[in-house]
Amino acid sequence: MITRRHLAQLIPAAALPLACPAIAQSARIPEGPIRLVVPFPPGGPNDLVARVLGQKLGAVLDRNVVVENRSGAGGVIGTDNVAKAAPDGRSLCLTSAGAIAISPVLGASMPFDVAKDLAPITLVALMPEMLAVPTALPVNSVAELVDYAKRNPGKLNYGSSGIGSMPHLAGEAFRAAAGIDITHVPYRGAAPAVTDLIAGQVQMMFADIPAMLSQVQGGGLKPLAIASGERTPLLPQTPTMAEAGVPVIADNWYGLVTSSKVPAPLQALLHDAAAKALRDPDLVKSYGEQGARPVGGSQEEFRDFIAKESARWGEVGRRANITMD
Repeated sequence: MITRRHLAQLIPAAALPLACPAIAQSARIPEGPIRLVVPFPPGGPNDLVARVLGQKLGAVLDRNVVVENRSGAGGVIGTDNVAKAAPDGRSLCLTSAGAIAISPVLGASMPFDVAKDLAPITLVALMPEMLAVPTALPVNSVAELVDYAKRNPGKLNYGSSGIGSMPHLAGEAFRAAAGIDITHVPYRGAAPAVTDLIAGQVQMMFADIPAMLSQVQGGGLKPLAIASGERTPLLPQTPTMAEAGVPVIADNWYGLVTSSKVPAPLQALLHDAAAKALRDPDLVKSYGEQGARPVGGSQEEFRDFIAKESARWGEVGRRANITMD
């Protein structure tokens, strides 16, 4: 579980120093645009976070940063593209928990080895999952939802953006913690799942805040809780899952990676540029408007974070017998 103590060990983006100034100053990325691969379709939370980061990285590096969407296999295809790219520092990927911390430990056929083929640059942002239900469902709190589910065992479905996704594992963690009998219904992405949630085809769902925020604000969905260590300023009256009585932590996250074959000096340069970009007030504001929290931290801290997330969600997956083979 990601605890407040664990997150406190990560260096806040606003206070992040340049880690290797001497090394970074001696490195040089070859001329030409820098690719920032987003391993998901345009318009989603990952894409929104990447486009703001790409703009700020471009300003820091005085280079053109081109955001390139390469979706498929829960983020694995786009991440693999960067893992196998030329190791010149001109290919980056804003990948997510699913591709590098969840899929590998749930039996997915992986075209790359996270530890061997990828170089972690920095943890970019945390994006809390929100639990919401259709307005027609006669519950107004997590406690009422748990009670309703216990009175209707096996009759409630929860949607997700796909097998092994963060919304799927958040739902399984909730099912286990609350001791309820609910059924998982996977979709190909968050958008169709949210559409069916509004229509009542599924009765509950965890999703990144941006995926459901407009529907919540428009009255189409009821937010019950935020699966994070703190409330979101976007919905200050919505409690955390812990405050609601079921302590589930499910922060989705996005991190910057490149090929492990990129020389260490170039990795350091990219890290330092990302650190500066994440301190930019406009970026912090933009991320906050989407419900995300910029994080930052060293390469080693990000590597350690990935390992801990893999262990945590791997355990949730094993207990729920989730496999992606």
